[in-house]
Amino acid sequence: MRNFKYFDLLVGLFVAVLLISNIASTKIVTFGPFDFDGGTLLFPLAYIFGDIMTEVYGFRKSRRIIWIGFFCALLMSAILLIVGWLPAAPGWDNQEAYQKILGLTPRIVLASLLAYFAGEFSNSVVLAKMKVWTKGKWLWTRTIGSTLVGEGLDTVLFILIAFAGILPASLILTLIVSNYIFKTGVEIILTPVTYRIIGWLKKTEQEDYYDDQTKFNPFSLKSE
Repeated sequence: MRNFKYFDLLVGLFVAVLLISNIASTKIVTFGPFDFDGGTLLFPLAYIFGDIMTEVYGFRKSRRIIWIGFFCALLMSAILLIVGWLPAAPGWDNQEAYQKILGLTPRIVLASLLAYFAGEFSNSVVLAKMKVWTKGKWLWTRTIGSTLVGEGLDTVLFILIAFAGILPASLILTLIVSNYIFKTGVEIILTPVTYRIIGWLKKTEQEDYYDDQTKFNPFSLKSE
């Protein structure tokens, strides 16, 4: 296995973005014409990192990083739930505040993990296959195309699993549309930045992987 100079940095940034987004999602914010959870401001970067890693290093390495992010998010959710369930110490009067901000419900945890799994893997698979189909040309088509698929699945699954039967159907539809437009819009706006990072990494790492012989099994943890 080659030792890439910047691969571990990308892994750290990807996981950091994922975990920070999950915590920030506890607040609903208004940003221009959009109403969405606070994590949406940062979460699109997770898909940009996914695009970069799959484009440069290939699906199998990207798959390993997606699983690392999944288990880190699962661990964080489990610890937050356990801490919330434990009795508060005498004199500590912030239990209600903790529960409101970090007291994740099992339904939210399930929604987050399933949406992440489906969205990230579909994004990576679509990009890897499109790279082979286009023979490495028209990078923008696969960074944007894969995001349209991945973010679509992520947004719809999370909101339906988390809020179906709790929020009115009209509000659920509004949340889905607002989240999807904003997330994909960020990807499109940052396309020139993505181009520069990918080009620089390919040159620096001397790597431009094509998944022409790859088996796209999401449940394997092998990176080679």
